[in-house]
Amino acid sequence: MFLLNLMQKYKTDSPKLNAVEQEIGEGLKEPTLIVYKDGDSNSLVNSDAGSHTSLLEPNGTDYDVKAEIQQIQQKNVSPPSEEKNQGQLHQKTDKREAIAKPQPRRVTDEKVKGMKDQLIRAKAYLNFAPPASNSHLVKELKLRIKEVERAVGDATKDSDLSRSAVQRMRSMEASLLKASRVYTDCSAMATKLRAMTYNTEEQVRAQKNQAMYLVELASRTTPKGLHCLSMRLTDNYFMLQPEERELPNQHKLNEPNLYHYVVFSDNILACAVVVNSTIFSASEQEKIVFHVVTDAINLPAIKMWFLLNPPGQATIQIKSIEDFEWLSSKYGSMLKIQDSRDPRYSSSLNHLRFYLPEVFPALNKIVLLDHDVVVQRDLRGLWRVDMKGKVNGAVETCREGDSSFRRMDMLINFSDPTVAKRFDANACTWAFGMNVFDLREWRRRDLTAVYTKYLELGKKRELWKGGTLPLGLVTFYNQTVPLDHRWHILGLGYESGLGRGEIERAAVIHYDGNMKPWLEIGIGKYKGYWNRYVKYDHPFLQQCNIHE
Repeated sequence: MFLLNLMQKYKTDSPKLNAVEQEIGEGLKEPTLIVYKDGDSNSLVNSDAGSHTSLLEPNGTDYDVKAEIQQIQQKNVSPPSEEKNQGQLHQKTDKREAIAKPQPRRVTDEKVKGMKDQLIRAKAYLNFAPPASNSHLVKELKLRIKEVERAVGDATKDSDLSRSAVQRMRSMEASLLKASRVYTDCSAMATKLRAMTYNTEEQVRAQKNQAMYLVELASRTTPKGLHCLSMRLTDNYFMLQPEERELPNQHKLNEPNLYHYVVFSDNILACAVVVNSTIFSASEQEKIVFHVVTDAINLPAIKMWFLLNPPGQATIQIKSIEDFEWLSSKYGSMLKIQDSRDPRYSSSLNHLRFYLPEVFPALNKIVLLDHDVVVQRDLRGLWRVDMKGKVNGAVETCREGDSSFRRMDMLINFSDPTVAKRFDANACTWAFGMNVFDLREWRRRDLTAVYTKYLELGKKRELWKGGTLPLGLVTFYNQTVPLDHRWHILGLGYESGLGRGEIERAAVIHYDGNMKPWLEIGIGKYKGYWNRYVKYDHPFLQQCNIHE
């Protein structure tokens, strides 16, 4: 009897075993390819779940058969066609998984905006109530305003809100509905909202004006650390013997075949960065001659800095504006006629750039660098620029869309008939800060006399804004040759939106504007280009608490 039952069981199971052996011999079959449309993502998931459930369930019978088949295949070498089919199967499975993968949730702020709108409406309704009113509706609105303000807080997107925020929003909406039934005068509501809008705009305007004033005030102030550094360097300078105060290589100062640069500044760190960055980027340091012109007060400190930190193989000269005796006797009164609240515009040091041929009578060509620039490339190519008979080589700023865009009429008063007759309002503007000057052509055309003439005209009536740029535009009118824009970019002293790639491609980057990199108000994302050339580990900087 036992033998009979065993034989019957064998007959029942044998077709299954034969089917397995047959499937092994023929190779694993590829599932039927199904093409889905973009809109069938739901049917795709359902179809996969239905047709392959047995393969995905570890406890299913088909799963055990597949595992057994894989064990048998490991003992045998699969034919190439089978490997290809298996690769296609995995590729299709990956595609289906990618399609079925849930997309990231979109960040929204609809609830935040709605709650802020509720606050505005609630405050408008409160303004309709009498001043001493203490009605139930007024109390309710005040309570709802506090609740919603607490719920919103500093949230900028809906995910920042707490769970109770939605309930607060609903409660506020119910209170607003009550208020709308009480105060149904739409025209009065519109008038009240307009008044609230006007008052808010006035407050914003006042805040902006105050912020601008504080930024401008900060830009004129010498940081405490820089003042400390100047005092320490000055003290050390006067402790030196007269022969120890001399800088090396002074015999190169008047050699016209070298690369001469001039900086007018009363800022020690700014001068150091300009000199350090220029020398670091140069391939022929021994041919570089720097002329730093400052005032008598800052000369000892700046000179002491470069005695302690010599500029490698380059040559440096530190001069005071008081050393040019001819300047005070010949042009002294002219340098002081510009009336400006900002000392940067009325400074004699700032206007000395218009006397370069007389400051350097032995030179034929010189490059002017403002003290708020950083040099990132070798500048010797400037001496090979074809000046085309012009005096000034500069980067133009008349391309619309650029952060540095300027028009002539933004700086010069073309309503004056004298100005309108002499200059074209559509003429291209250019930038001060990195300029190459042909001093021989300057002397030949006597452009310093042109400058003094326009300076006198500006004293009699308001023809242009304060500063040296408008005077430069009229002095070098039709005497400027445009340079490639990669030589000089502006906009690092304010939020100009300059990109990293544009900055790093430029030969000279300029921190024009109020937010200088040595000030606390300097823009953080731009400060790094300036900081890399400051010796923050210097003992004097450490003692004066000047840090990166």
